[in-house]
Amino acid sequence: MSIKAVVFDYGQVISFPQDPAVLDRLAERAGVSREKFESVIWVLRAEFDRGTITAKEYYHNILSALDVNLDEKTMDKMIEMDFESWRNINPATEALMEDVKKAGYILGILSNMPHEFLGWARKNVPAFQLPHISVFSCEANSIKPEEAIYHKLISLAGVKPEEIVFFDDNSENVKCACALGMVAFIWTNPEDAKKELLALGVKL
Repeated sequence: MSIKAVVFDYGQVISFPQDPAVLDRLAERAGVSREKFESVIWVLRAEFDRGTITAKEYYHNILSALDVNLDEKTMDKMIEMDFESWRNINPATEALMEDVKKAGYILGILSNMPHEFLGWARKNVPAFQLPHISVFSCEANSIKPEEAIYHKLISLAGVKPEEIVFFDDNSENVKCACALGMVAFIWTNPEDAKKELLALGVKL
């Protein structure tokens, strides 16, 4: 079966990995250890990415779970620090996306992403103007690795699952894509991704 579509995740794929020091600074603002801060943020992240709560509600929930009270200005600064840490785009990934599109393949993005960040990305990240299809958790009301968000992607692509290649940095997300018949890889870097595409017969 020939490949007809190539799809990329955003965080740590289109973007560079988050600077670990950011989590240290966020934890410091909250007045707790990084370990304690991290134990809360990812547990509460799902509904933020699903689009059911705003960034302020997400951070209110985080601080409440930590039993911390901060003023609105400090919380707004923490939100901006969080968002800023995901805004560093990998130009080599963007170039690979351009190559995929120029070669005539369906190009897509499939990402867990909250409304506020998506609004910024659509205005400021050229890579977001490239795809033929884009599925974001906050608009699909489903997050990876839930099957519904993958089914939406497959439907929009209009091809068979086995004709789609998907790159993601999360092993559970890759595992679900494979279970649904897609060809999926754990992301390492743009160079390795290109090799994997060429090995599948994708002509770039």
